[in-house]
Amino acid sequence: MKRMVRNKDDEEQVEKPKRLNFGSTWKEVIRKQRGLMVAIIVLFVMSVILLIFSLITLRPQGAVVIVGYGDVYGEIAGLSGGYRRDSWMNMLAFPILAVVFGLLHNLLALRVYRKYGKVPALMLVYATMLLVVGAFVVILRLLGEW
Repeated sequence: MKRMVRNKDDEEQVEKPKRLNFGSTWKEVIRKQRGLMVAIIVLFVMSVILLIFSLITLRPQGAVVIVGYGDVYGEIAGLSGGYRRDSWMNMLAFPILAVVFGLLHNLLALRVYRKYGKVPALMLVYATMLLVVGAFVVILRLLGEW
Protein backbone atom coordinates (compact mmCIF):
# COMPACT_ATOMS: atom_id res chain seq x y z
CA MET A 1 0.00 0.00 0.00
CA LYS A 2 1.25 3.42 -0.87
CA ARG A 3 0.35 6.43 1.18
CA MET A 4 0.41 9.99 0.08
CA VAL A 5 2.26 12.20 2.55
CA ARG A 6 2.27 15.94 2.51
CA ASN A 7 5.33 17.76 3.72
CA LYS A 8 5.37 21.29 5.05
CA ASP A 9 5.61 22.73 1.52
CA ASP A 10 2.41 20.86 0.49
CA GLU A 11 4.31 18.86 -2.10
CA GLU A 12 3.02 15.33 -2.51
CA GLN A 13 5.47 12.54 -1.95
CA VAL A 14 4.92 8.84 -2.19
CA GLU A 15 5.99 6.87 0.87
CA LYS A 16 7.63 3.57 -0.02
CA PRO A 17 6.05 0.44 1.41
CA LYS A 18 7.93 -1.12 4.31
CA ARG A 19 10.23 -3.99 3.42
CA LEU A 20 10.22 -7.12 5.47
CA ASN A 21 13.13 -6.87 7.87
CA PHE A 22 14.32 -10.35 8.81
CA GLY A 23 16.53 -9.01 11.61
CA SER A 24 13.69 -7.36 13.48
CA THR A 25 11.44 -10.37 12.87
CA TRP A 26 14.12 -12.69 14.28
CA LYS A 27 14.51 -10.46 17.35
CA GLU A 28 10.74 -10.59 17.87
CA VAL A 29 10.77 -14.39 17.58
CA ILE A 30 13.59 -14.57 20.14
CA ARG A 31 11.68 -12.35 22.57
CA LYS A 32 8.14 -13.67 22.14
CA GLN A 33 8.14 -17.10 20.48
CA ARG A 34 10.65 -19.42 22.14
CA GLY A 35 9.14 -22.56 20.60
CA LEU A 36 9.44 -21.22 17.07
CA MET A 37 12.99 -20.05 17.78
CA VAL A 38 14.02 -23.51 18.99
CA ALA A 39 12.36 -25.15 15.97
CA ILE A 40 14.19 -22.82 13.56
CA ILE A 41 17.53 -23.50 15.26
CA VAL A 42 16.91 -27.27 15.21
CA LEU A 43 16.04 -27.10 11.50
CA PHE A 44 19.23 -25.15 10.82
CA VAL A 45 21.35 -27.71 12.72
CA MET A 46 19.63 -30.61 10.92
CA SER A 47 20.34 -28.93 7.58
CA VAL A 48 24.00 -28.39 8.44
CA ILE A 49 24.30 -32.07 9.40
CA LEU A 50 22.60 -33.03 6.11
CA LEU A 51 25.00 -30.77 4.21
CA ILE A 52 28.09 -32.27 5.86
CA PHE A 53 26.81 -35.84 5.48
CA SER A 54 25.87 -35.36 1.83
CA LEU A 55 29.25 -33.79 1.02
CA ILE A 56 31.10 -36.63 2.77
CA THR A 57 29.14 -39.25 0.83
CA LEU A 58 29.37 -37.49 -2.53
CA ARG A 59 32.07 -39.82 -3.94
CA PRO A 60 33.38 -37.70 -6.84
CA GLN A 61 36.14 -40.24 -7.48
CA GLY A 62 33.61 -42.70 -8.93
CA ALA A 63 32.57 -42.11 -12.52
CA VAL A 64 29.21 -43.81 -11.93
CA VAL A 65 27.32 -43.99 -8.64
CA ILE A 66 23.84 -45.07 -7.60
CA VAL A 67 21.65 -41.97 -7.83
CA GLY A 68 18.14 -43.35 -7.59
CA TYR A 69 15.92 -46.24 -6.62
CA GLY A 70 12.48 -47.23 -7.74
CA ASP A 71 10.70 -50.51 -8.34
CA VAL A 72 8.99 -49.15 -11.44
CA TYR A 73 12.31 -48.24 -13.05
CA GLY A 74 13.67 -51.73 -12.40
CA GLU A 75 10.67 -53.40 -13.98
CA ILE A 76 10.75 -51.17 -17.06
CA ALA A 77 14.48 -51.64 -17.60
CA GLY A 78 14.25 -55.36 -16.92
CA LEU A 79 16.78 -55.14 -14.13
CA SER A 80 16.73 -56.91 -10.83
CA GLY A 81 16.14 -54.23 -8.27
CA GLY A 82 15.44 -50.65 -9.18
CA TYR A 83 18.77 -48.96 -8.58
CA ARG A 84 19.69 -46.37 -11.18
CA ARG A 85 23.30 -45.44 -11.87
CA ASP A 86 24.49 -42.15 -13.27
CA SER A 87 27.15 -39.47 -12.83
CA TRP A 88 28.11 -38.47 -9.28
CA MET A 89 27.13 -34.88 -10.13
CA ASN A 90 23.47 -35.88 -9.78
CA MET A 91 24.16 -36.36 -6.08
CA LEU A 92 24.84 -32.62 -5.77
CA ALA A 93 21.09 -32.28 -5.34
CA PHE A 94 21.43 -33.29 -1.68
CA PRO A 95 23.89 -30.53 -0.65
CA ILE A 96 21.77 -28.03 -2.57
CA LEU A 97 18.67 -29.27 -0.72
CA ALA A 98 20.50 -28.88 2.59
CA VAL A 99 21.29 -25.24 1.82
CA VAL A 100 17.72 -24.56 0.67
CA PHE A 101 16.26 -26.21 3.77
CA GLY A 102 18.69 -24.53 6.16
CA LEU A 103 18.64 -20.99 4.84
CA LEU A 104 15.73 -20.33 2.53
CA HIS A 105 13.14 -22.27 4.50
CA ASN A 106 14.15 -20.53 7.73
CA LEU A 107 13.81 -17.14 6.04
CA LEU A 108 10.49 -18.28 4.61
CA ALA A 109 9.38 -19.33 8.10
CA LEU A 110 10.20 -15.84 9.41
CA ARG A 111 8.18 -14.31 6.59
CA VAL A 112 5.26 -16.64 7.27
CA TYR A 113 5.48 -15.74 10.97
CA ARG A 114 5.35 -12.03 10.16
CA LYS A 115 2.36 -12.38 7.82
CA TYR A 116 0.31 -15.23 9.30
CA GLY A 117 1.53 -15.93 12.81
CA LYS A 118 3.21 -18.61 14.87
CA VAL A 119 1.21 -21.74 13.98
CA PRO A 120 1.68 -21.61 10.18
CA ALA A 121 5.39 -20.83 10.65
CA LEU A 122 5.78 -23.84 12.97
CA MET A 123 3.93 -26.02 10.45
CA LEU A 124 6.39 -24.94 7.74
CA VAL A 125 9.40 -25.64 9.96
CA TYR A 126 8.08 -29.07 11.01
CA ALA A 127 7.30 -29.99 7.39
CA THR A 128 10.83 -28.98 6.39
CA MET A 129 12.24 -31.10 9.22
CA LEU A 130 10.37 -34.07 7.78
CA LEU A 131 11.86 -33.32 4.37
CA VAL A 132 15.37 -33.26 5.87
CA VAL A 133 14.75 -36.63 7.54
CA GLY A 134 13.42 -37.94 4.22
CA ALA A 135 16.58 -36.75 2.47
CA PHE A 136 18.67 -38.66 5.05
CA VAL A 137 16.63 -41.81 4.42
CA VAL A 138 17.07 -41.50 0.66
CA ILE A 139 20.83 -40.98 0.96
CA LEU A 140 21.15 -43.98 3.28
CA ARG A 141 19.11 -46.12 0.88
CA LEU A 142 21.27 -45.09 -2.04
CA LEU A 143 24.43 -45.88 -0.10
CA GLY A 144 23.07 -49.29 0.80
CA GLU A 145 23.51 -48.59 4.49
CA TRP A 146 19.86 -48.94 5.43
